[in-house]
Amino acid sequence: MVMKKINLGSEGLAVPGIGLGCMGMTGFEGGNMYGEADEKEAIATIHRSFELGGNFLDTADLYGPFKNEQLIAKAIGGNRNKYIIATKFGWEIDENDKVTWAINGKKEYVKKAVERSLKNLNTDYIDLYYMHRLDKNTPIEETIEAMSELVKEGKVGYLGLSEVSSETIKRAHAIHPITAVQSEYSLFERTAEERGILNTLHELGIGFVAYSPLGRGFLSGQIRTIDDLPENDFRRAIPRFQEPHFYKNIELVKAIETMADEKEITTTQLALAWIIAKGILPIPGTKRRIYLEQNIASTEIELNETDLSKLENIVPLGTDTGNPYDEFSMGLID
Repeated sequence: MVMKKINLGSEGLAVPGIGLGCMGMTGFEGGNMYGEADEKEAIATIHRSFELGGNFLDTADLYGPFKNEQLIAKAIGGNRNKYIIATKFGWEIDENDKVTWAINGKKEYVKKAVERSLKNLNTDYIDLYYMHRLDKNTPIEETIEAMSELVKEGKVGYLGLSEVSSETIKRAHAIHPITAVQSEYSLFERTAEERGILNTLHELGIGFVAYSPLGRGFLSGQIRTIDDLPENDFRRAIPRFQEPHFYKNIELVKAIETMADEKEITTTQLALAWIIAKGILPIPGTKRRIYLEQNIASTEIELNETDLSKLENIVPLGTDTGNPYDEFSMGLID
């Protein structure tokens, strides 16, 4: 299988039609993300993705912290130029490798963060470098100016933003061309659409990357009760996985499953094919080859206008499925 390449944005970055979200491949400060990590299987998943044409990997310095970037370095050792790596900075990490939970977009921190990521990734360049969250105490112009210097120095190829408003995107793009904006987007989370952000990106020729395109696992169809999540799973603290939303969301998933069954595909594949049909790049996270193969197969599924309308009638724009984050994290979205 040769996966079709697409242009992400209009600055020259060509990527496969689906990326690989790597966050769950490592834990976080001793805990697990989306279940227990298995380094051997995670590396095998990255290699299998490459075999199938999936060479676009998404990570961040926050994941671990640092362990995720280090895992990717280990997985792609000797083949760096065959992969496209996107990583992120912004969550402040101190000299003791501890996350302070502040957002830092100051010029000196940008310089510090990129050198650290280059070291952890064991590379001399990053293909796509995102600001993970907006530092509301630092003008976006200062952050983007610092990031643009990294492009001039050859340390970064393209610039990206994550979870930002249309106004921030326009101000950033005026300083240096932005290639991609990454936000949560799925049948269960269409805030970027509701707020007109997708329209802004289209007008400016900026690509949109959808993280958590499976609603943090809801759209996999494998969650039926809250007890299907491990006791220490971070999703238990998310309103979407709590009452009064949880069981209402399960009913929506069941309706999507019915449509997937009619098409003889999985719920996961239907949810991803819907995103792809809208011209958006999904980066579903997985750390297992079996799910990776199912995800990549979704790039071969074609949905017509009737299919898209039917799906969007199941979960209409504006449906309240519950906030995707706890109150603290919601406050950090621009």
